[in-house]
Amino acid sequence: MKVGVYGQSNNDITKKYISILVNILTQKSITVVFEENLYNSCVVANPKIKYKTFANYHDLDSSFDLFFSVGGDGTFLRSVAFVRDLNIPIIGINTGRLGFLATIQKEKLTRNVNLILKKQYTLNERTLICVTTSTKNDDLNELNFALNEISVSRKNTTSMISVKTILDDEYLNTYWADGLIVATPTGSTGYSLSCNGPVISPSSKNIVLTPIAPHNLSTRPLVIPDDTKIKLKINSRENEALLSLDSRQTTVSNDDEIYIEKCNFTIKTVQLNNQSFIKTLREKLLWGKDKRN
Repeated sequence: MKVGVYGQSNNDITKKYISILVNILTQKSITVVFEENLYNSCVVANPKIKYKTFANYHDLDSSFDLFFSVGGDGTFLRSVAFVRDLNIPIIGINTGRLGFLATIQKEKLTRNVNLILKKQYTLNERTLICVTTSTKNDDLNELNFALNEISVSRKNTTSMISVKTILDDEYLNTYWADGLIVATPTGSTGYSLSCNGPVISPSSKNIVLTPIAPHNLSTRPLVIPDDTKIKLKINSRENEALLSLDSRQTTVSNDDEIYIEKCNFTIKTVQLNNQSFIKTLREKLLWGKDKRN
């Protein structure tokens, strides 16, 4: 078996649990390949072993069986930029806070990694959304996709922007707001949720449009089929706005048209047999913790 390992190289807690993880994998004679920056900053479990490294997507291939993301949900989202369309299942080990994507808790690391090595898990496919613009944008040459959400928002101004929104060539609305979030089911528990968007099961074939602080109080989030083609046109007093893809950002101008649709590939995530999305909701959002229950 061959696995990739990625985590934030400047986080001491992450490096501690990466050392534990690698020690477990090495004892099982599993080939471990480190992300380059992480390897250069990390004290590995067995310094006598010379580990191979990868620096980007092009260094990975289908020979990898699993990809370990050690950190929080942000680290997991950055892992997607490495894996992309290679169909390498991603496992999120949570050394951060909330952990909707990084569901394996660090306190149970040894037990859960052993369950994974025994293949006591299922693979879930997660939808991604891709974006293009009417004018060339070098920032979107390769990394034009998002697992959580793509959003447009105001830049360098406290004024609202307007976001003209067209779905499958039919005009929907012009949102007067701080911005608009286009979220996948995976991203429904992220930025969209904090803006009063609905929670959507990851297996749902939907996308949600969630306005950010809309001026018109009758404007509400809208759930649409995930095969819908979305076109956005921004108008801002600053003549430009921010286009965000998960944790990455670029700038679009008032002249740009933005096109968003479901990507033609998915990401595979690992879910232990003793886990479920419903269980994660209960634990992370404290549902069912009311004393009346």
